[in-house]
Amino acid sequence: MSQMPMPWLLRSLTEEACCGTHRQPLRLFCEDDQATLCSKCFQSAEHKQHVVYGIQEAAEYYRKLFQETLVRLREKLDVAKSLLMEEQERMVVIQEDERRFKEMIRNEYNMRFLLLTEELELCFLRQSVCESDLDSKDAHQNELRNFSAELNHEFQEMLQGLSHVGRENVSKLKASEVWVGKHLGSLQNTVTELEKKCGESAIPLLQNAKCYLERIESLLLQSLKPAQITDLSSCLLIRMNKTLLRFQRHITLDPDTAHPSLVLSEDLRSMKFRDIPQSVPDNPGRLDFSASVLGAESFNSGRHYWEVFVGQATQWQLGICDCTERKDNVPQASSDKFLLTGSMMGPDYTSWIFPPLRKVCQGKQMFKVGVFLDCGCGQVSFYNMTEQSLIYSFSDLTFQGAVKPIFSLCVPSGGVSSDSLTVCLPQIHS
Repeated sequence: MSQMPMPWLLRSLTEEACCGTHRQPLRLFCEDDQATLCSKCFQSAEHKQHVVYGIQEAAEYYRKLFQETLVRLREKLDVAKSLLMEEQERMVVIQEDERRFKEMIRNEYNMRFLLLTEELELCFLRQSVCESDLDSKDAHQNELRNFSAELNHEFQEMLQGLSHVGRENVSKLKASEVWVGKHLGSLQNTVTELEKKCGESAIPLLQNAKCYLERIESLLLQSLKPAQITDLSSCLLIRMNKTLLRFQRHITLDPDTAHPSLVLSEDLRSMKFRDIPQSVPDNPGRLDFSASVLGAESFNSGRHYWEVFVGQATQWQLGICDCTERKDNVPQASSDKFLLTGSMMGPDYTSWIFPPLRKVCQGKQMFKVGVFLDCGCGQVSFYNMTEQSLIYSFSDLTFQGAVKPIFSLCVPSGGVSSDSLTVCLPQIHS
């Protein structure tokens, strides 16, 4: 039993078109001129040297090209839809980042003003033991006012810089969203047209087929790229407040909490990763995630600062954890932790904070990181001591009780790790 012809073949058999010049059936197709021909047209000198096919053969050839192009169009359409959604999501993210960074700057400057005011007060009290005159008091008040004005000016400049970059980023993302939206519309219209074209009979299908494909190809070649925006973290050039050095603490590592893959130094200040886990006592407080170890010291009040040398690690985590309500005072992988993660990928060094997990900056390698904890204000700040600048600051945190430093080398996904971390001894910085 013979197979039923396709609909377009039925139409071509029943409604055979004729040549307007020779009144003969159009059964040939000239590839060079992209024109349908009758037998007399084909015999003319005009088409004698041209490549000519049977009209059904040519139609099937172009129908196949159309169908292949349709597959590519649909793939590009999916890419455009994804990019449009991503640009819209990025718009929300960068606006939230701008709000969050501004709040972080405000808290950092408030903390800086508070600490340096306290330092000036101490200096004034020491001087007052010897000098109780009004001139000394007035001088002190002037110094506070000048200091406050200087900090406020610096703070306002930082906010204005963030606002300027934020506006530029929003403008670029809006322009990208408009362009991608238009491109998406063109792709959707072209897909609809081409789907219709594929169902046409031979002669309508071949009409301007080559030009039609070339037009679609130019549409497919248009590049779909996300808008290039400025990383807001690059605007956060906040120098570290040297007053924090007054709160340096001698931090050691707690061997009873060390992950089995960590080897601690004798002075309990350094940790190194080893691929084969050690045989260690099964302490109830031992951490079993992310090659981590707790600090031996715990804090439930006051201000505290420590530094960690991370120069030999390709991936690490530092921060504090609140283990008050945990069994045996040991945090779990999902416990209340506030962390900075550093990751070295080739020449790029990327920093992430948690929670939630967010990228905060990318740049040159850091060799030393400072951690500041203010239990009273609920603040945890991280500083790039290589650049002497703020990386990120958590604020308005609520701790259930005592918190401990936590350190991690992050279990590698494969290969051999030679990573190590060292908690630095308190020292006076110049």
